Amino acid sequence: MGRFPLLAIAMWSLSLSVCVFPDTASAQLKQNYYANICPNVENIVRGVVNTKFKQTFVTVPATLRLFFHDCFVQGCDASVIISSTGSNTAEKDHPDNLSLAGDGFDTVIKAKAEVDKNPTCRNKVSCADILTMATRDVIALSGGPSYAVELGRLDGLSSTSASVNGKLPQPTFNLDKLNSLFAANGLSQTDMIALSAAHTLGFSHCSKFANRIYNFSRANPVDPTLDKTYAAQLQSMCPKNVDPRIAIDMDPTTPKKFDNVYYQNLQQGKGLFTSDEVLFTDSRSKPTVNTWASSSTAFQTAFVQAITKLGRVGVKTGKNGNIRRDCSVFN
Repeated sequence: MGRFPLLAIAMWSLSLSVCVFPDTASAQLKQNYYANICPNVENIVRGVVNTKFKQTFVTVPATLRLFFHDCFVQGCDASVIISSTGSNTAEKDHPDNLSLAGDGFDTVIKAKAEVDKNPTCRNKVSCADILTMATRDVIALSGGPSYAVELGRLDGLSSTSASVNGKLPQPTFNLDKLNSLFAANGLSQTDMIALSAAHTLGFSHCSKFANRIYNFSRANPVDPTLDKTYAAQLQSMCPKNVDPRIAIDMDPTTPKKFDNVYYQNLQQGKGLFTSDEVLFTDSRSKPTVNTWASSSTAFQTAFVQAITKLGRVGVKTGKNGNIRRDCSVFN
């Protein structure tokens, strides 16, 4: 699993930067946006998510990570769901998105189909909003906070692999790089640390952290910030010539629960990525990690604020978007 998950992002173009702090776009977003358009939409989406959740837990980290990867590239506009064609390689086929689990896409597509079965709702609810609702629902299903979502996004009109370049955080990032990338999307260091807790869910392929357990440096083949026992466990699960399909839990303690144990793991040297552990080893972010490691309530409050802000990034309005009939294909 890449840097956002749950859970695995270069500066935006000027036009998109304007959308990151939008007066018109943010004003369009509101709770209960569909009250007079498709009043039962949240219950419909929740029903589909519940069904998917019962089929496979992968639905949780897959959907959460899909939301993050969507919003950090061209804004929250469901552009990551678009399928490539002979004339266009879409976002989802960029190397940084190839590890996005299919269950996330499937959840949104099935929820859209269920919403559109209702004649009142047909072609009136965007795929971007469905992804936002589904993300809230998987968080709650896995033990995280439930919160009211802001809705009213349109779906984007563009999806290219090239647009992903430099927009997603990498497992090797230090605090400065993380802060810079999140700041480009109007998100603070506090927001970044909160959203990093998506890594309390989901999995990663061994190749994403192999450097930390085999060739970190000449003096230290194993990253010294890793707990020694944890490092040995990682080596046993990820031998040098491991099958590239092998994946391991990102949270070694409570991998199927959305909780603040992620921060407790960092305190113990059990952050899987460099970009996880740096949140504890860097003195600028360490106090926040310590606070949230000891207070689930404080963490959940911060997370809801952060993911709500994330959902406002690059919102499409007016002629800049539409409501797709099929989430994977432009109208």
